[in-house]
Amino acid sequence: MCPDQWSDPEAVRAAAAVLGPRARIDAPLGAQTTSRVGGPAAVAFEANSPEDLQCVREAGQVSGLAIMVIGRGSNLLVADRGFEGIALFLGEAFGLIEIDETDATVTAGAAVALPVLARQCASAGIGGLEWAVGVPGSVGGAVRMNAGGHGSDIASCLLDAEIADLTGPHVPPAAARRQVDSLALGYRCSGLHDSDVVLRARLQGQPAAPRIALDRIGEIVRWRRENQPGGQNAGSVFMNPPSDSAGAQIDRAGLRGLRIGSAEVSRVHANFIVSDPGGTAADVVALMDEIGRRVVEQSGVVLHPEVRMVGFEEPPTPA
Repeated sequence: MCPDQWSDPEAVRAAAAVLGPRARIDAPLGAQTTSRVGGPAAVAFEANSPEDLQCVREAGQVSGLAIMVIGRGSNLLVADRGFEGIALFLGEAFGLIEIDETDATVTAGAAVALPVLARQCASAGIGGLEWAVGVPGSVGGAVRMNAGGHGSDIASCLLDAEIADLTGPHVPPAAARRQVDSLALGYRCSGLHDSDVVLRARLQGQPAAPRIALDRIGEIVRWRRENQPGGQNAGSVFMNPPSDSAGAQIDRAGLRGLRIGSAEVSRVHANFIVSDPGGTAADVVALMDEIGRRVVEQSGVVLHPEVRMVGFEEPPTPA
């Protein structure tokens, strides 16, 4: 693939030169998200060690390109023109789960899928994390945005996390163990910066009979199948306003089934936008703007995007 499509091809070449043969230029990115729309990343790289993280840091410094950590792409909308930066993926070295049954704690790598975490914990007799089966993201992404669902979130069970700062003085980047209180976790947000890479998280569960925990997981999975759409979508599009839900606001505006181009407000859950195969991020953004405009007209409530917007010159703003 050729870097010449990017506005600064020399920066792309410089980053790739530092990262070596494992760097991927013009790497599919939008296609790896759950919405399946959007363009490529200028450079992509999978890290499996602190030394790999050091290479990524050097590549960013030499090239001046932005670095973005990619989890499982479940809350990500990539612009059709792509992301002109370095997409950092965490490999198998960050996909381990260690369960301590004596104190009902679990240490999970940032690349662990939340549904996998929930099921393994339940099978081992650790409860309190069943909600995670309904969140199709990674542990690292969950810490970064305080992901949650079904009455709970990461903030309610996180003890601490190992986080490496790609702009820090250590070579290779050292992982600092940070307590949950230092992360400024809020509703679908945290105090982490783009240069902070979550490597592992330690979570507090509670003893539970495996059968009961697995039954609860089964209930959540059934609820999701009945109440949330399948297909190509990025999960909940808007954050819930105070004392209400974004889906209810969109419903009251009569917007279920509203379509712009290849994007449609889900008929199953109004806070989801489903894209057609071969659809575009531009259609999703146009539909988001229209939803925001009509909800303001109908109720005066401003909806703020929950989905992370990547590669857009001007991300959508609340109406």
